[in-house]
Formats: sequence, structure tokens, C-alpha cells
Amino acid sequence: MEFPKEVMKISELRKMGFSKEYLMKIYRNPKQNFSRKLDSTKRNSPIVFHTKELEKWILKDIKAQVRAMPRGG
Repeated sequence: MEFPKEVMKISELRKMGFSKEYLMKIYRNPKQNFSRKLDSTKRNSPIVFHTKELEKWILKDIKAQVRAMPRGG
């Protein structure tokens, strides 16, 4: 997966095809440490993601979903 920038806003990631719900789910997860608000003191501050860590998270999430799939038999 290629990202044009090292740090990207939600709006930029949405233009790449990510859903807002998926990105917010990642942002709200207490185990992540790669997304934050630009200015945490402002309520409407944009949320940004460090794309290298986001890519690792997405790959790990896909693997977990595949493991959770029921197997035929």
C-alpha cells in the first residue's frame, strides 16, 4: 500500500478510499499510538495518521479478520 505522505489527515485518507468509520475505529482504539489530533486542546482539530504505522495496523487487522473467518468443513 502506497501513501503519498508520511502524515495524512482523515480527509486525505478518505479520498484514497478509506471509510471515515474505519479510520475513527482505529483512532479510538486505545492500543494504537500513531494517530492523534493536531492540536488536542481544540475540539475540531484535524485527526492525523502516521501512514507507516497505519499500514502495519491495517495488515494486522486483515490477518486477524482472516483468522476469525469460519472454515468450511
